[in-house]
Amino acid sequence: MYFALTEEQRALGDTVRDYLADRFDLTAVRAVFEDTGGDGHPAELWKTAGEQGWLAVLVPPEHDGLGLGLVDAQVVARAFGAGVVPGPWLPTVLAGEAIRLAGSPEQRRALLPRIATGDLVATVALRGPAGRYDPTGVRVTADAAGRLTGTALPVEYAEVARTVVVAATEPSGQTGLYLVDPRSPGVTVDGLDSYDGTVRAASLTLDGVDARRLPESSAAVLTELLDRAALLTAADLVGLARQALGRTVAYDRDRVQFGRPVGSFQALKHHLADLHLAVTMAEHAVLYAAHALDTGLADRRLAAAVAKSKAGDAAREVTGTMIQYHGGIGYTWEHEAHFFYKRAKREIYSYGDPDHHRERIASLTIGTSARPAPAPPVASPEPTS
Repeated sequence: MYFALTEEQRALGDTVRDYLADRFDLTAVRAVFEDTGGDGHPAELWKTAGEQGWLAVLVPPEHDGLGLGLVDAQVVARAFGAGVVPGPWLPTVLAGEAIRLAGSPEQRRALLPRIATGDLVATVALRGPAGRYDPTGVRVTADAAGRLTGTALPVEYAEVARTVVVAATEPSGQTGLYLVDPRSPGVTVDGLDSYDGTVRAASLTLDGVDARRLPESSAAVLTELLDRAALLTAADLVGLARQALGRTVAYDRDRVQFGRPVGSFQALKHHLADLHLAVTMAEHAVLYAAHALDTGLADRRLAAAVAKSKAGDAAREVTGTMIQYHGGIGYTWEHEAHFFYKRAKREIYSYGDPDHHRERIASLTIGTSARPAPAPPVASPEPTS
């Protein structure tokens, strides 16, 4: 079967990329990156995201959305990755997915139209400090009255969000998703330092905070939401990696050493060809995973894990190479290479790093952890007389 983006999907990607090139290029990214005291939330860009439907991609038509799927959403995510674009697009889209998957009809009617238009900035808080990106990593608890206590981090754009979807462990041992207003009594939001200036993150501490449960939530819904988050993060990574590779190839075609373009040296050509192959394979893994999640295929969990692990590996290698193959200028603050490297380094660990997802791949295929069991102790030899 031939599988590729439709003309409409390609046009969507072109529209996002054209807007970013014309109205929010790397000069605008730098302004956000270097404004360490700012909220990292460009108002004009957010307005455009709402007007152009970039926030409405996954929202059903009955709630003023476009009713499309992850194949379409990953097109937007790739364009944002290629532009190393700041802002709460991803956490808001994920909060919308949580509400769509687990919310009541009333919650969907109240919140999804506002997400689709950009009137509501939202985010998700799905794990605790150093927790895994699965139900075991949740560090917030809910009591019988639905009050939440605990800490979640990192929570992207918690300082500008007006709704947070929080994962919590319930008295029954089940996992629930709850809607929290971060301005409520008992909520503390503390900004976190980050080497990646294209995002703003915080810790969210809850002390007996009243919350509204999403009635259809469960551990299975949380797993579905985390797979969607991993997929869209992987799409951002492959968009970033493709752009970083293209910039590196273009630079090394023009950069001359020893009277020849650097890109003509065989060792560099071979390495760049290998990187092209790695990025291409990651792009296809992301596209298939989006299709698998959209259509509910039996291997959708496996596909999401493959996509995130491949995208992380490719982005790590490409962005590191981008710095090296730009020579001395690539190591400077003035060059844009560090935007790509730092964003990739952060996103590699968001929603599960490659090792985490390789463990999932092993568990889903052969039913065991990817990490080998420790070797048995070696007995000391008996003393001889």
